[in-house]
Formats: sequence, structure tokens, C-alpha cells
Amino acid sequence: MIETERLLLRPLHVSDVDVFVELHIDPKVNRFVGSFSRQQALERLTAIQQQWAERGHGLCAIELKSSGEFIGRSGLQYWEQFDEVELGWTLRGDHWGHGYAAEAAQACLDWGFATFDDEYFTALMRPGNEASVRVAERLGFAPRREDHLQGRPVTVYAVGRPAKLPGT
Repeated sequence: MIETERLLLRPLHVSDVDVFVELHIDPKVNRFVGSFSRQQALERLTAIQQQWAERGHGLCAIELKSSGEFIGRSGLQYWEQFDEVELGWTLRGDHWGHGYAAEAAQACLDWGFATFDDEYFTALMRPGNEASVRVAERLGFAPRREDHLQGRPVTVYAVGRPAKLPGT
């Protein structure tokens, strides 16, 4: 669906359950986003598929173009409690530090603004997730407010729709 220089992004599907569970089993990853049993992962992936069907967006699998290897997820997630769409990214710990998160997130952000009418997208940051804060800031996000998601504190970052240049 979305292609970058090094990555392919496609909608997550229930058939991704094993790699989804594996992604979230890594303590470096689940420290911020939690882990899933196989049943919980199937339920989450079903909800992601439903969001794609209902809203036209959702979370994507991130795969390396060079090998097809699943390295994480990124995409747009609607949160009913905020009535906002979040741009999220989660990569396997062994793929941190290569710029993949920013590359995937930027592609999803560009696609989101080109495809939907949202005036801004958010990024929800758990306390201590400095690597993701750096990615968010690199993409132009800035802190908007403090809030809670699933009973845990988050800083809600946001980035607005880019201004159109005259004549475009």
C-alpha cells in the first residue's frame, strides 16, 4: 500500500498474529505498548481490520523491501475517547536506531494528510519513551496536552496539516 525507499507498509491482518505477538513480547517494546496473548492479538488485529473497513485507515505492517521481513507496525489509529486519530509506530527492538520508525511514520503521515480531512494527527507518548519522542519531534509533532489512555498517563503530541503553497 505505501512504499518508501527501504520499506513496504500494508494493512495488518489477522494472519499477522504470530509476528504481532512476537513484536510485543520484546521487553524493550512492551515496556511502552504492552504485550498480547495470541487471543488478545487476534482480537486486536480483528479490530484493526474493522477500522480499515469502517474508516479507511488503520495500522500497517512494516516490512523491509530487501527481504520482506516484518519489523514492526505503524499507521493511523482512531481513538474514540479522544475523537482523534493517532499516528503510531512500534518496531522490533533489534531494528531500533536505523531510522525505520521515522521513515514509516513520515510515509503514514504524508498519506494521512493526502487522503483524509483531519486538521491534525496526534502521537501518544508514555513517560520515558524518549526514542519515540525524538521520532515525533523529528516529524514536527509538539506536546499538546497531558492525558490518560487505558488508565496510564500519556503526553499527547500533535502535528497540524501542512499549509498549501499558493498555486498548489
